Amino acid sequence: MSSDPSPSVVVPFAPPILSLHERRILGVLVEKQKTTPDVYPLSINALATGCNQKSNRDPVLEMSEDDVEDALISCQKRGLVIKITGGRVERWRHTLYDTWHVDKVEMAVLAELLLRGAQSEGELRGRVSRMEPIEDLDKLRAVCKPLAERKLVIYLTPEGRRGTTLTHGFQDVRDLDRLRAMHGSAADEPSAPPARESRPAEERPASRDSRLDDALAQIAALQAALTDLRGEVQALTSRLERIEDRG
Repeated sequence: MSSDPSPSVVVPFAPPILSLHERRILGVLVEKQKTTPDVYPLSINALATGCNQKSNRDPVLEMSEDDVEDALISCQKRGLVIKITGGRVERWRHTLYDTWHVDKVEMAVLAELLLRGAQSEGELRGRVSRMEPIEDLDKLRAVCKPLAERKLVIYLTPEGRRGTTLTHGFQDVRDLDRLRAMHGSAADEPSAPPARESRPAEERPASRDSRLDDALAQIAALQAALTDLRGEVQALTSRLERIEDRG
C-alpha cells in the first residue's frame, strides 16, 4: 500500500453506503494520518477520542470503544481498514487511497465531508487546508469536479454560486434527498430587500461574495487550528501508549 499516493485515476466505482459510525471512523483515520502522522496508525482508544471530539465534527458523537471496534470490524470486512498487530495495543489504518483511487487532496476533501457532512464550499476549503493546501475556491472546484463525476461528492445546491453546498456520496438516496430538500429550501428563501446605494450597480464591490467565502474559510481554519491543538494532546497520549508497548 503506497503512503504517497499517485494522482487519482477515474475507475468504475459505486460509493458504498456507510453508517454514521463508519464514516466517522474513516474520517478520523485520514485526518490523524495527515495532521498527526507520528501517532498513526491509531489505537481504538485514540480513535474513540478522535471520533468524539467536540470541534470539527458534525454531529458530535459519544462513541464507546465497543462502538469504535464494531465500526472498525465492519470497515475491515469492506476492505477499508487494516488491523496492525504486534504490540500490546492493536492499531488501525485505512486503505482508502487504493480502495477509492483518490489522490491526497481529494482524500482530504472526502475526509472533511465524512467528519462534518454537508457544508459550503468556503467552509470546506478552510477545513481541508489544514490537511492539504487549497489556494482558492476555483482550486477546490477543480478537485471536486472529478469526485462529483464519480458520485463521491454530491452537490446539494447549484454549482458555482455563493454558498454552494456539497456533501459526500456514502449515504443512501433517502438521506441525500432529505439534504437536498433542506439545503435547497434554505437557498431558495427570499433575501431582505437590498438597501439603497448611492453608487451605480456597476461600481458595487464585485468581490463581495468571494470575500464572504474567504471569511468563512478563515473561521473554519481557526476552528481547525483548535482541533490540531487537541490533536497534539492526543499525540502525547499515544506516545505514552507506545512507550508502554515497548516496556
